[in-house]
Amino acid sequence: MAVRPITVIGHKALHQPTKKVREVTDEIRTLVEDMFDTMEAANGVGLAANQVGVRLRLFVFDVPDDEDETVNHRGVILNPVLEKGVVPPGEVPREEGGEGCLSIPGEHFPTARADWARVTGTDLDGNELVIEGTGLLARALQHETDHLDGKLFVERLTPTVRTRSREAIKQRGWEAAHITKWDPSTTDAEDV
Repeated sequence: MAVRPITVIGHKALHQPTKKVREVTDEIRTLVEDMFDTMEAANGVGLAANQVGVRLRLFVFDVPDDEDETVNHRGVILNPVLEKGVVPPGEVPREEGGEGCLSIPGEHFPTARADWARVTGTDLDGNELVIEGTGLLARALQHETDHLDGKLFVERLTPTVRTRSREAIKQRGWEAAHITKWDPSTTDAEDV
């Protein structure tokens, strides 16, 4: 098991759709273990394979339950297909819907998401898997599936918030410094 570098906005792996997992190999099992280690080191609740530079359609998650803090929704899903409720239109109040991303470290923006979502796919053994939830779990399922489709959450922002996000990302200076990855085991997200 190892912590892998996380790709940063602008890295081509984040902006391309991923490829279906056709067979679970030892390399994929190792990838999943590494993704859990990486997510934990970065204090994340979800991590898509393309966030560690692998263009395969799978993600891991470890999301605290909204109502019972002793419960975590944790797992891996391969080839997820997303269903979701209605996304509310208009601006999202700043105090609601704040969303961040390990590929845009240190930034959080109000993002409209459906309050209910379900993904259907398979586990590492090929068994059908259905994960359904509301609140933070629903947000994570939508966020990670977006990654696998080559979309970042900042692309879902309203025009006003999108402008703020672009300014914040530019101020981080990743593009100017040619930073495309960060190592969560040695670097604080704020320092990237």
